[in-house]
Amino acid sequence: MLFDLTVFLCAAVISVPLFRRLGLGAVLGYLVAGILIGPQLLGLISDVDNLLHFSEFGVVLLMFIIGLELQPQRLWLLRRLVFGLGGLQVLVTGAVLTALGLLLGFSTTAAVVAGYALALSSTAFVLQMLGERNELTHRHGRAAFGVLLFQDLAVIPMIAVLPLLGSTEPAVAGTFWPSFLKIVAALALVFGLGRYAMRPLFRQIAMAKTPEVFTAAALLVVVASALLMDAVGLSMSLGAFLAGVLLADSEYRHELQGNIEPFKGLLLGLFFIAVGMSVNLQLVMDAPGVLLGGALLLMLVKAAVLWLLARMMGQSAATARPLSLALAQGGEFAFVLFALAQQTGALDTALAQSLTVVVTLSMMATPLIYKLQARFSERSAEPVYDTIEAPEHPIIIAGFSTFGQIIGRLLRLQQIGFTVLEKDHSQVDFVRRFGSKVYYGDAGRLELLRAAHADKARFMVITISDPAASLQVAQTVRKHFPGLTVLAAASSRRHVLQLRDLGVKHIVRRSFFSSMEMTRRLLLEQGLEGEEVERTLALFRKNDEALLDRQQAMLHDEHGMIQTAQQAAQELEQLFESDRSKSRSEPTAP
Repeated sequence: MLFDLTVFLCAAVISVPLFRRLGLGAVLGYLVAGILIGPQLLGLISDVDNLLHFSEFGVVLLMFIIGLELQPQRLWLLRRLVFGLGGLQVLVTGAVLTALGLLLGFSTTAAVVAGYALALSSTAFVLQMLGERNELTHRHGRAAFGVLLFQDLAVIPMIAVLPLLGSTEPAVAGTFWPSFLKIVAALALVFGLGRYAMRPLFRQIAMAKTPEVFTAAALLVVVASALLMDAVGLSMSLGAFLAGVLLADSEYRHELQGNIEPFKGLLLGLFFIAVGMSVNLQLVMDAPGVLLGGALLLMLVKAAVLWLLARMMGQSAATARPLSLALAQGGEFAFVLFALAQQTGALDTALAQSLTVVVTLSMMATPLIYKLQARFSERSAEPVYDTIEAPEHPIIIAGFSTFGQIIGRLLRLQQIGFTVLEKDHSQVDFVRRFGSKVYYGDAGRLELLRAAHADKARFMVITISDPAASLQVAQTVRKHFPGLTVLAAASSRRHVLQLRDLGVKHIVRRSFFSSMEMTRRLLLEQGLEGEEVERTLALFRKNDEALLDRQQAMLHDEHGMIQTAQQAAQELEQLFESDRSKSRSEPTAP
């Protein structure tokens, strides 16, 4: 097992950066790496089937994250793309490919199964490819997401109908209603647990303040929901997707996404390697023209149909072109459907193997074709589709105690959106009772900041009172999101100096202004004139800012800091004495 793991890691570390450097994308790098280390070339790995089954969990995790992103209001905005364009794409493309299969001599059953299985594109492949090119928030990226979402949902009835199309139909027909009731019960269980049990579960785990247990709980939710769907004959991806949707509005959404993201990335890479390893090279060598021609024909038909449908649905040519080419390949669910079709007798083994190779070849050709269209056509990306998924909000507030809540209330009055990250679960619960949307999680974690769309936000406001935690957030933001303007609340002078040392320019001392205000009122109550009070406070503020500049150079020299502070205190006393003497010597107005 360690040897296999070493081989996978070496293959990924070598091939993926190389293909990214060539501009061909990480996915193609994974596929080529799989072909090289697979049993038909170097033979370093032989157990391809088990590896492919295990790596499909990467697709499951991907669907969970998609579900987390799909809040109800966002799904409503996507309804035209999902159920309109997506539904038409599956129906029309499946029908055209079915007719093509009949023309090529397939049986009616084989043509229907192959046609609708090939109508599906690769969710994992396309989202990874568009994500690498930062095109998921463009119009064609949003349209691609909507179509892929409908395709993933369409897998469910396809899997349910497949046994009825095969030679085992009489045996299966009698079990339809029991199977149907099992599916309904499983869906009801997922919805019930998701609505009433998941949030209390994560609340209790958050109270334990053990990050690794929270990660384990997130994986448990994904695995349990996936296994439940698999047990009743549905797609594991569907179970994970439903679990994600049920948690999309929860305060733990960003933390869950941050915890799952690293596992998803690694397992998706393993999935693509496994797909590359499963390519039957001997079959390609025996009939290269047929299989390569089949892959190109598949991509041509799918691209042409989707382009026409997109134009009919009102999409511009600049959106329809990249959309149609991005979704022209076959998808990973075709492998699942072909395997099930063999078991039920709907497809013979030779045809299923050939179609599997065609799908894989179409996957490998997609990055090349997509790169060519982007280079030799006019710029394909239209302006960002802000109405569907712009950055979640332009402002991220880290920490939501009283200090942060005042900022939030004022922003809300100005109708400015913001995302709040708070790692104190009790504070999250308390604030949510008053109607504010706060997400649980440690804003110092890079994965969580990415999940909160820090790369697309404009401002990061750090109001965390703990200096160490505040500095961790500032350091992570400055290193990984240099375009973000950071505003921070400091708890002490040293905290101010440390934030300035990290390059944070907009710093407010948490107690400075409130202390100055209380002093102003106290001096007024002592009988001092208002003008003298204001002059006193202004002198103190100016001297204190100058002292900060002097102490900045001695941040790591405690002895020098003390000396500088003592010297500044003496200078300040002399300054005030001089000011008082000057005030006494000035003539008074008659």
